[in-house]
Amino acid sequence: MMVRRLRRWASFLKRDMFLLWYACRDPRTPWWQKAAAVALACYGISPIDLVPDVIPLLGLMDDAVILPTGMMLLLRLLPADVKLAGQQRLAAQRASGKKLGGGCLLLVIIWLAATVWLLQR
Repeated sequence: MMVRRLRRWASFLKRDMFLLWYACRDPRTPWWQKAAAVALACYGISPIDLVPDVIPLLGLMDDAVILPTGMMLLLRLLPADVKLAGQQRLAAQRASGKKLGGGCLLLVIIWLAATVWLLQR
């Protein structure tokens, strides 16, 4: 039961992440929302956190609270027409059968390249 809830929550989070991505690419989205979404994404992929991850439980909880809350807030503040256009684009993407995870591979490659570069210095 709990695992099913977590999977459902994760799928909603993934859907909202892509909806926010499509909204940021829309020219009708206000600049400050785009900047806030970029800041939230940078916080999510950054190894620097408000609470260090070495602190048991609290270190991981800040990411589990800040990222979904920020995404929900940004999605609520989106103009209705931008949100609807993003939802339609997401539905069309799913209907075409294309996978939406190519950006994760790019992110891993960038982090690995940065790590190798830092270790060589």
